[in-house]
Amino acid sequence: MVWRRKSGGGSGGASPCRENGEDEVPRGHVPMVAGGGGDCGDGGGERVMVPVRLLGDPSIAELLDMAAQQYGFGQPGVLRVPCDAGHFRRVVECALRRGAAGGQTA
Repeated sequence: MVWRRKSGGGSGGASPCRENGEDEVPRGHVPMVAGGGGDCGDGGGERVMVPVRLLGDPSIAELLDMAAQQYGFGQPGVLRVPCDAGHFRRVVECALRRGAAGGQTA
């Protein structure tokens, strides 16, 4: 998972891939924006690359349902999630832990 702040300079969190360009999406990930408050376009917020395998997680699915209710299914560009970045980060990290624990059967 890659965390990037949309506004401000400096390098944000650690990334499992090279940051060659802000528009580059690593294979197997979906770009999303959490927080920022704006209804469309450049509302700010935190850009997140979420692994596709997490989209079926119930907590992530609930946030996707919220996004569909608030913004509709035809969002252009990066998918905006209607919650603050801190909450979204916690939900994704919990989903990652559940996926790691459930995915290993040894």
